[in-house]
Amino acid sequence: MAAAQWCRSHRHDPVKEQSEALARRLDGHYNYFGVNGNGRSLKMLLHQVHRAWKKWLSRRGQRKPLNWERFNGVLRRYPLPAPTIRVQIW
Repeated sequence: MAAAQWCRSHRHDPVKEQSEALARRLDGHYNYFGVNGNGRSLKMLLHQVHRAWKKWLSRRGQRKPLNWERFNGVLRRYPLPAPTIRVQIW
């Protein structure tokens, strides 16, 4: 998955910059693939991005691994956009 590779290569960037870049990528994906009937796939994509981002934030230096509770705090501070249907084709 391209998002996981991006998270891996940018894991040492500030978290704010990472969240902004991931948000831009997700918005672009939602704009292109956000048609009715594709909502479930968009939700799965967001879940996979959350998992990849958590994994690579957990591997920054010699820190404790990031648990889901702390990662949810990161998401509250730097939320990623929710999947939305942008185009109705039928």
